Amino acid sequence: MPLISKRPSRNTRKLPPLPLLVSLLMSAPACAGTVDGAQALARERGCLACHGMLRKQVGPGFAQIAERYRNDAAAPSRLAGKIQGGSVGTWGRVIMPRQSRVTDEEAKALAGWVLSQPQP
Repeated sequence: MPLISKRPSRNTRKLPPLPLLVSLLMSAPACAGTVDGAQALARERGCLACHGMLRKQVGPGFAQIAERYRNDAAAPSRLAGKIQGGSVGTWGRVIMPRQSRVTDEEAKALAGWVLSQPQP
């Protein structure tokens, strides 16, 4: 019968801190797992009810947003603020309602994902 050690296993994995994970998500190239996770978050938070991937539904498409802000270094934080606080007038008379259920980290992750969309 094998002996059972009282020491913790060497194979236990520790996850990096959440801020590090969020910054990696925003700065890393979009890979399938990241895209699926961010897209699932967008679906879960109701973003896809008003925004299409490429074109306007109620609000602008994610690719249109990415195109407008592609060369704007302040865009990630500004978009995260608009996701949480809402906005009006940026895309005409369409109102972006505030999303109070979206956390700061989720807003940053969603903004990074939106800005990573390819050109339409």
